[in-house]
Amino acid sequence: MSFPSAQPVVGDHIVTLGCRLNIAESETIRALVRERDVAVVNTCAVTNAAMRQSRRAVRRLRRERPDATLVVTGCAAEIDRAGFAAMPEVDRIVANTAKLDPAAWDAPAAPPQRFDRHARALVEVQNGCDHACTFCIIPQGRGASRSLPAGGVIDRVRALVDAGHREVVLTGVDLTSYGDDLPGIPTLGMLVERILRLVPDLERLRLSSIDCAEIDDRLFALLAHEPRVMPHVHLSLQAGDDLILKRMKRRHSRAQAVALVDRLRAARPEIAIGADLIAGFPTEDERAFANTLALIEDCAIVHAHIFPFSPRDGTPAARMPQVAAAIVRDRAGRLRAAAAARKARWLDTLIGTRQRVLIERPGDRGHTPCFAEVRLAHAAEPGTLVDVAIAGSDGTFLTGDLT
Repeated sequence: MSFPSAQPVVGDHIVTLGCRLNIAESETIRALVRERDVAVVNTCAVTNAAMRQSRRAVRRLRRERPDATLVVTGCAAEIDRAGFAAMPEVDRIVANTAKLDPAAWDAPAAPPQRFDRHARALVEVQNGCDHACTFCIIPQGRGASRSLPAGGVIDRVRALVDAGHREVVLTGVDLTSYGDDLPGIPTLGMLVERILRLVPDLERLRLSSIDCAEIDDRLFALLAHEPRVMPHVHLSLQAGDDLILKRMKRRHSRAQAVALVDRLRAARPEIAIGADLIAGFPTEDERAFANTLALIEDCAIVHAHIFPFSPRDGTPAARMPQVAAAIVRDRAGRLRAAAAARKARWLDTLIGTRQRVLIERPGDRGHTPCFAEVRLAHAAEPGTLVDVAIAGSDGTFLTGDLT
């Protein structure tokens, strides 16, 4: 799954840190505590910085809502339950595995999931992880991999489309492991096929971060040829050097990642590649870093999530020989600069095209099918799909107007 953004997502009484899965879960929590004086911090533990940010969010929310019942949940609260319970600002902790259970919030029943604050709706189809990447603490916070049966997923997607959503994003901790725990072992590709067949009014389907080691022929065909599946793939790559990948306990090689991207781009030239990359993993020397740096060009990565390595207590990587902090920061900066340059060149190729854009809040911006951000000269209704003539780019986002 993708790592957290730098800033928490703040609502009127819900603060969400971390991944898209947390965002999806927070929308359910929002409905469960609706019209009650309850404030919630849905925490993240993927890095030490995320843990610190989660604690700051608790303190800030208490200052903003001094009389509310303040509840903490999420991965950070699961991993360091005693630490969060000791915070004077916290009234109660809800276990990660119980945070979607109405009983945990004294709610009579689970309300329908809503995404009134989001143009695209997120649907959780999988949670937890059975792998043991040496840098990752998330399995300790989320538990073993478990999947939502297809019938429940389709009901959720249909309800969201009926409520007016034009785009749905399937999310999970380890999305491409979907179905391993279900009868018959259905795959993510099979789930996507069923959604598209049984919810014909769904216009756009997008996937959150996926593992290139688990993209089978069925899923590849959907990514490469199905027009309702958006031409945007975000890969959990993490590094571009084989020795570092082995020390991370990733399940793909550099050559396999490059070959996958080459096949995708040959089959669907407009597809945009995103990736998570870690700078300064323990034992990474300059040669290993150069292999990761070169991956930005070799895989045409235009949506890069770059993270300086942060040792997490309790993970094997924290016990490995560490790279000096200054070198880690420098390498992260070099990766970000290379990724920004690659993205700017890609955006320039879209100038002069017409793009179908999902309008978001505020109504003067949105995203194309390949997830390029567009800023409009004139606002349009949030949640709608509009045709936009792309007139320019500033290297970060496109500019244009309605056609």
